[in-house]
Amino acid sequence: MFDQFALHERLLKAVAELNFAEPTPVQAAAIPPALEGRDLRVIARTGSGKTAAFVLPLLHRLLGEERPKVRTRALILLPTRELAQQTLKQVEAFAQYTFLKAGLITGGEDFKVQAALLRKEPDVLIGTPGRLLEHLEAGNLLLEAIQVLVLDEADRMLDMGFADDVRRLAAACSAPRQTLLFSATSGGNALRGVIAEVLRDPLHLRLNTVGELNENVRQQIITADDEAHKERLVNWLLEHESYDKAIVFTNTRAAADRLYGHLVARGVKAFVLHGEKDQKERKLAMERLRHGGARVLVATDVAARGLDVGGLDLVVNFDMPRSGDEYVHRIGRTGRAGSEGLAVSLICHYDWNLMSSIERYLKQQFERRVIKELKGSYQGPKKLKASGKAAGSKKKKADKKGAAKKVPAKRKAGPRPKVEGSPLVSQDGLAPLRRRKPAGE
Repeated sequence: MFDQFALHERLLKAVAELNFAEPTPVQAAAIPPALEGRDLRVIARTGSGKTAAFVLPLLHRLLGEERPKVRTRALILLPTRELAQQTLKQVEAFAQYTFLKAGLITGGEDFKVQAALLRKEPDVLIGTPGRLLEHLEAGNLLLEAIQVLVLDEADRMLDMGFADDVRRLAAACSAPRQTLLFSATSGGNALRGVIAEVLRDPLHLRLNTVGELNENVRQQIITADDEAHKERLVNWLLEHESYDKAIVFTNTRAAADRLYGHLVARGVKAFVLHGEKDQKERKLAMERLRHGGARVLVATDVAARGLDVGGLDLVVNFDMPRSGDEYVHRIGRTGRAGSEGLAVSLICHYDWNLMSSIERYLKQQFERRVIKELKGSYQGPKKLKASGKAAGSKKKKADKKGAAKKVPAKRKAGPRPKVEGSPLVSQDGLAPLRRRKPAGE
């Protein structure tokens, strides 16, 4: 039960009101050290309840102190507007019986209206790095009194190019602060650099190994001959699988638009999201998906980052993602909170090696599946390497290093032979004689 954490009674009242029965593993592991004031670096899958793991300790700390003149004492950074909005709702729900106020600053909203909100100095500020940095540079954002800094979905923020923005915002916060960093994957060198620069003697909590990040999701592959075959497979899956909402991932905008048009032509209630869609179209897509106006979302990774849609239980990889971390984020959108999910990847010959690399990264093998009605000729490589990749035949090099090149044999000296059809040669063998043209030629 949550009362084991010795949280403020007003927070416990809100927790009971929200029907939070038992803490999830990430909450049980992260809340106690966070209440002690430790910096945390936590790896936990999307949908594991990590928002409550940082919101409850954050609010508890703010409730235990007198309200200073400068009220903004906590900053929560997230990669996308949708995630920021969802986090705001959770902060407000947990703080419903307190005096603490929260504010939201993201892109796509009126800058002057946001500046007015910042002048009110909410206790907790939630937002995306790009827009917050704009307000910092404009002198609207004051971070000198920040006591708690939270970096949620930190790996995604860095993937989206926010590393420098995050560093600058962290540097503007007060030095003696608590920093909590959460991510779904271990990230790369950029994330390690931010951890070294922003966190102070952090406690590292890894709630899941990469292979365990989505144990509630069945992961399958279906081989396909070409893109047209993939389109037929997508149609079959959307017609025969049981799902409330589905998302189909492509690697390019052109593929997303083409597949979206194909689905709409077949009467599928779908929407498309990619980098060329503006904030208004993105918001419309989310509203339609949440309220049933569309059941299928076709999206690229950039457009789908940070989406958190309830009832999403089918993920189809029309194109295989380019990295293991990207794959983890894609399938992490289904199978949440103990519910079952299905992730299906469509594999052509050019996808096989990438799929094999992701299997090795996850240390697991995907379930092979065949749809009898749409079985293609490609069923995987004929020969495999020990790594699982396709074994191709190497071309023999014409000239090996160190090998002596063949020297053409010299022609022996002697009279030049006559060749049929060649010009006549003079007796001295030097000058060709003109051949008389026969009559009629």
